[in-house]
Amino acid sequence: MNENEGILELIEMLYTMISDAWGVPLGNDKCLVDRTKALDLIEEIKARLPAEMAEAKRLVSARDEFIRNAKKEAESVRKMAEERARKMVEEQEVVRTAKARAEELIATADSRSRELRRAASEYLDESMRGAEEAMGQALDIVRQSRARFRSVAAGANPAPTQQRDQ
Repeated sequence: MNENEGILELIEMLYTMISDAWGVPLGNDKCLVDRTKALDLIEEIKARLPAEMAEAKRLVSARDEFIRNAKKEAESVRKMAEERARKMVEEQEVVRTAKARAEELIATADSRSRELRRAASEYLDESMRGAEEAMGQALDIVRQSRARFRSVAAGANPAPTQQRDQ
């Protein structure tokens, strides 16, 4: 027997041997098989069966190990994806909070700016009113001083026509 022949090939040879065997007269279910060849094939199958079983077990074990590793890797990828998604949500939350705070600060700054403009306008209006009053008072003083000066000047210098008449 060839070492490379597998159990299935040996079983196929045994099957062919039996199916091609000569039938026994008056016995449709019976045939003549070369006993030595049939026993040699059965012995070869028995001898190879443990090796084939060991190879099958090794393949099943390798497959199971591959599946375990794939599951571990899939779990690792899933966890990494969940962590990335959580970080993205947190970053989104930070951005949302920052935007809300920025909008709040802008609104506060706008309100404060309007308040400062109003206060500055009031201060300027009050200052100008005060300046206007001070200038009005100064103008009154100048007018009064001018009037006194005229009256003093008029009293010190008699009219020239009056002096000629005298």
